[in-house]
Amino acid sequence: MKKIKVMTVFGTRPEAIKLAPLVRALEQSESTESIVCVTAQHREMLDQVLDIFHIRPDYDLNIMQPRQTLATITEKSLHGLDEVLDKAQPDLVLVHGDTSTTFAGALAAFYHKVPVGHVEAGLRTYDKYSPFPEEMNRCLTGQIASLHFAPTPRNRDNLAREGITAGVSVVGNTVVDAIHMTVRPDFAFRDPALQTLDFAGSRVVLVTAHRRENYGEPMENICRAIAQLSETYPDVHFVYPVHLSPYVRETAEKFLGGNDRIHLIHPLAVDEMHNLMARCYLIMTDSGGLQEEAPSLGKPVLVLRRETERPEAIEAGTVKLAGVEQDNIVRLARELFDDPAAYAAMAHAVNPYGDGKTSQRIVQAIEHYFGRRPDGPAPFAP
Repeated sequence: MKKIKVMTVFGTRPEAIKLAPLVRALEQSESTESIVCVTAQHREMLDQVLDIFHIRPDYDLNIMQPRQTLATITEKSLHGLDEVLDKAQPDLVLVHGDTSTTFAGALAAFYHKVPVGHVEAGLRTYDKYSPFPEEMNRCLTGQIASLHFAPTPRNRDNLAREGITAGVSVVGNTVVDAIHMTVRPDFAFRDPALQTLDFAGSRVVLVTAHRRENYGEPMENICRAIAQLSETYPDVHFVYPVHLSPYVRETAEKFLGGNDRIHLIHPLAVDEMHNLMARCYLIMTDSGGLQEEAPSLGKPVLVLRRETERPEAIEAGTVKLAGVEQDNIVRLARELFDDPAAYAAMAHAVNPYGDGKTSQRIVQAIEHYFGRRPDGPAPFAP
């Protein structure tokens, strides 16, 4: 029987991390032929992930340019994918999450009347400008998709409120699959700054902050809070892998540079990032993915945003919404530094996002959609 041609489209580091286990599962399935197309919306950061997971794209649009805009990313992705779809003739296009590549990939597939599968479907803040442009990217992709792979029951319910009930599967989050592939107790860091850290004798805090809606005063507040905490706690080291955005790099250096306990380093490869998360004390982030990864590793997370589309982690107790005001960030961090019971309550909470078998469920859902198996996957239940 002819294999199902599944083309996976992605362009950023987070997408690649979350789709790598699924690409592997598609390659291993006897029912599917895996095709990989990258837009390279983020070139260097994407390539790190491709190397770690040994993924060789069949098509590479290589669209990245200096100081690119949302419009240029979308336009170049859409144009390039138009040609790729003509050549590859896939039966299904998979996109992930909420990037400009996600929306462009779904739209290009729609123009070619190719069904779309949306991995990590159903996340919502219900504020179209926060996160920007991600909220609208995922909403629009949801309207195009035929298959919706929702990480949690709440995400499924979000889709149902929008009238999307057909083709929806609750599967967990593929990022948990990725962590199972990368975290090792004998892992040796390659970054020199990480090699010198004493994880046993000091508390290490992982910081990431890069979202567009945090540009300006919010980002400055975040940096001021980190600087204040560094002055208060001499045993704490902050490790901040700084995003390649010129604005983010300039802001981090302005407020945090020159402090020997605040380590401003280049973005880390996925295996180093996951193993740093596994060994750190606390995570402070405006990232979406880290909110899902940290519960698998027993690490409390302070979310440096005004809202989150991942409320399951807040309800489970693994995450607290710290916002972007300096005083509140400092207050919540101090509670975790000073109160062992508060720390333990977050560190030992149950992970609501996955069990490491999400990619298998997605492949099963695809096989069911194309009539290769009688039933879809059993839903993931936290």
